[in-house]
Amino acid sequence: MAHPSQLGFQDAASPVMEELIHFHDHALMIVLLISTLVLYIIIAMVSTKLTNMYILDSQEVEIIWTILPAAILILIALPSLRILYLMDEISNPHLTIKAIGHQWYWSYEYTDYKEVAFDSYMIPTQDLNPGQFRLLEVDHRMVVPTEAPVRVLVTAEDVLHSWAVPALGVKMDAVPGRLNQTAFVASRPGVFYGQCSEICGANHSFMPIVVEAVPLKYFQDWSTLMLEDA
Repeated sequence: MAHPSQLGFQDAASPVMEELIHFHDHALMIVLLISTLVLYIIIAMVSTKLTNMYILDSQEVEIIWTILPAAILILIALPSLRILYLMDEISNPHLTIKAIGHQWYWSYEYTDYKEVAFDSYMIPTQDLNPGQFRLLEVDHRMVVPTEAPVRVLVTAEDVLHSWAVPALGVKMDAVPGRLNQTAFVASRPGVFYGQCSEICGANHSFMPIVVEAVPLKYFQDWSTLMLEDA
């Protein structure tokens, strides 16, 4: 989860998020180099009284500063497009979960287990146990198996919401009357926090998302227990 004074992204918990972090570092280095070069040129030009007529009106310079930005944009665009296609790739999911946004909570339906469905409400501050996080913990977590492709069908019952879990590299709009889908693979066990990322009304900031990734054996035990309770 995020922590105070954090400068970078949360630690990646899925292959897609790892790719996004690598792309961020790649783009940031390009931006840093461009900014440094531009700053150097500005300082050099304002700190001297000398001018070169061939720099002010040079065909070669015009060609360079036309071709160079185009090449830089290509270097940024190609890995960006690759990640976009990776994020849209959904192949043979092992589990499908339907996430439904409400004002102001989430409900989940495990389509492979017809009886497994529950609402997920934020735990009020006064009811938190020691170690739980304020405004982030819920009474029922979305439990998924690790190292297994999980498809999430996202929709809403009333207004626009957005289902987002930064550590998993997932953000999908929840639109009433429409089913959007996204997918992720949790590469390690853990508890990953997210929040509704579309302003949806007065309690928009009080409908967190908690995904708990556990090994397959424990997921099977959990699903069996949920079926028995149903």
